[in-house]
Amino acid sequence: MTHRRKLQGGLAALLLTGAVVALLWAGKPEMKVYFASDFKDQAYADAVYRKVAAAWKRPAKMPHEGRKTVVIAAILRNGSVPRPILHRESGVVEWDQAALAAVKKAAPFHPLPKSYPNSSVEVHFHFEYAP
Repeated sequence: MTHRRKLQGGLAALLLTGAVVALLWAGKPEMKVYFASDFKDQAYADAVYRKVAAAWKRPAKMPHEGRKTVVIAAILRNGSVPRPILHRESGVVEWDQAALAAVKKAAPFHPLPKSYPNSSVEVHFHFEYAP
């Protein structure tokens, strides 16, 4: 019986070690934001990123590594976002809906900087599970 307990304890330790290693090598959820190339106000872009990141509620089910959701939104001069669209789906409905919901919940943003000459700016929000 003693050898059996040692074997069971050793097997449990091995499984636990394997689980820890798997977690260390597993991917992680990431969000990236891309503004139109003519938009140069980094402080504004950072504020938009922080607001959407804070609103993003990651679901338990994640897409396969390398898959992502892309939400495209136009931020109008007054900071509103009329209709963000789900441009690219990850293959996991819950993940895609959480990404779209984060952009909708974060809006409205601050008005566009006075230095930006256009009436709106297109922004791409990438939500991915990266290796």
